[in-house]
Amino acid sequence: MAALTEEQSMLKDQATAWVTEQAPVQKFREMRDSGAEAGFTAPTWSAIVEMGWTGILIPEAYGGSDLGFLTFGVVLEQLGRQLVASPLFASALAGTSAVLLGGTDTQKQAYLPKVVDGSEILTLAVDEGPRHAPAAIALEAKKAGNGFTLTGSKTFVVEGLAATTLVVAARMSGADARTSGSTDGITLFLVPASAKGVSRQRLATVDSRGYANVSFDKVAVGDDAVLGTVGGGGTLLDSVLDRARAGLAAEMLGTAAQAFDMTLDYLKTREQFGRVIGSFQALGHRAAGLFTQMELARSCMEAALSAIDEGADNTAELCSLAKCRVGDFLHEMSNQLIQIHGGIGMTDEFDAGFYLKRARVLESLYGNQAFHRDRFARLSGF
Repeated sequence: MAALTEEQSMLKDQATAWVTEQAPVQKFREMRDSGAEAGFTAPTWSAIVEMGWTGILIPEAYGGSDLGFLTFGVVLEQLGRQLVASPLFASALAGTSAVLLGGTDTQKQAYLPKVVDGSEILTLAVDEGPRHAPAAIALEAKKAGNGFTLTGSKTFVVEGLAATTLVVAARMSGADARTSGSTDGITLFLVPASAKGVSRQRLATVDSRGYANVSFDKVAVGDDAVLGTVGGGGTLLDSVLDRARAGLAAEMLGTAAQAFDMTLDYLKTREQFGRVIGSFQALGHRAAGLFTQMELARSCMEAALSAIDEGADNTAELCSLAKCRVGDFLHEMSNQLIQIHGGIGMTDEFDAGFYLKRARVLESLYGNQAFHRDRFARLSGF
């Protein structure tokens, strides 16, 4: 693990204490059992806003603290450990990145202070099919008077029910990228979730979060809703998604690291044949291998977040590397969590199942391991 700055160490301590005392996985269980439609509870979200985590990426001029992505990753990792459900990632990282990278000063003034105080929840609306395919966008944007109309649909929108504004990736009339694979003509729009013609349908997912399918029926937006340039949003979208992937990798690592700690604790306390099972060589070797994978995954995740902060030329490659490598470890670690615990690991009363279910969703979000292996190879010239 990279050496933390004083600010990062303080934030880590704050986040660790809060999730352990105020938002342990038991709170997630209670939220799930209550059937909360939004996928999180208001007290949890209010506490996160009060601690200032919503402003970590936002410049001081807009009410934030501008501490950078690596610092945000420190917080997301701790939230991932206890499966804390909130719009923090979707709004204060993914949605905020779109405004920071593509927004005008007027747009930043309008949205960023509200993200900081929690009154605005942004989210990305990108994918339209069962798999992550940011080039395969068919939602159509047509010029209409002093603005545009949007028609089409998006699926699996993170925090889609709670969002107040959607960052929508649309395509100006032209070739359907489902067959062309081109990013030409893509434009990003800021669309109020309450706009006429926007409809949202709740998705019931294994990780019990607030996803939604969102439909757009000739939704009218003005010229001031455009992020970046009209028809030239492909590069902007890639940059926004890379930031989301790197942040997601930090949360994923936290989830996997907690699964490792739970497994290690079990190996040290469960007895069989008069000995703790961790004393058996085969299980000891398995734990050592998992720890090695965890540290390699951490290095990839921290490298990606640092590259974003530094504006490195190879940021895209590192973000795909991080999402893939952490995804591989999370997949394996969540399987081992269940397997090593045996029968109890399969029960709903035990928390292991929550980690397995969350792992499967996080792996696929914004590109699974296969997607990012292919992308890394292409970016590296293979």
